[in-house]
Amino acid sequence: MNDATADAVLEAVTVALSRAARPLFITGAGISADSGLPTYRGIGGLYNDRPTEEGFAIEDALSGRMLASRPEITWRYIAQIESNCRGAEPNAAHRLIAALEAEKPGAWVLTQNIDSLHGKAGSKNLIEIHGSLHRLLCPACGHRREVADYAGLILPPPCPGCGRPLRPDVVLFGEMLPQPALASLSRVMEEGPDLVVSIGTTSVFPYIAHPVWRARQNGVVAVEINPGDTEVSTIVSHRLKMGAAQALTALWARLHPRQAQQY
Repeated sequence: MNDATADAVLEAVTVALSRAARPLFITGAGISADSGLPTYRGIGGLYNDRPTEEGFAIEDALSGRMLASRPEITWRYIAQIESNCRGAEPNAAHRLIAALEAEKPGAWVLTQNIDSLHGKAGSKNLIEIHGSLHRLLCPACGHRREVADYAGLILPPPCPGCGRPLRPDVVLFGEMLPQPALASLSRVMEEGPDLVVSIGTTSVFPYIAHPVWRARQNGVVAVEINPGDTEVSTIVSHRLKMGAAQALTALWARLHPRQAQQY
């Protein structure tokens, strides 16, 4: 994409954002890369498809079945992910989405990320479809606990109510998506986003790609912000082959030229 083409796409997306009252931002690991967070696997990732120390595939170690049978293994690798997230702060992309949400009360964020950075940046209309590392719960008695990090935790941490092991409030491999999050997403889709912006996700999960496909079917503008090609790259209205923070900063500067340096 040459500079003239990129400039034209930025201008088209700026117009779409300025007109939207109910934008839906869909985010994946790419939005947190600018905060220094690795993905758990893949190029430059935390595991790079290597087996765990016990010889398991990481998908097996981080599965609901493993948590039920050998919780110490699942907790070991959940704790590694949390350790790699520890101290991370929201970057410009998180902050600018929260700022746009403040301007547009009908805006929503659907994120696959479990790092809680959207909430930390100030997003309120937030669907954490895969949960959050910073919430712990007891499957036995329902006790819930918020934690800033896992420093000092006994792993697996015992429930203070019944003594059974707590679990992180995240969706592990082989588990169903949480019903409250699905219900929130269903309500958002029923109201009808008037703009869909996919940021930093490969869109391999159907529930992540679906809003983009539905936008295409309904004649709604869909935008993708991602340096690489994804499952929805060929169906969006506009593509910005840029990193999340770079793209959102450029868009904010066009929307709010006097506040361009604020974020």
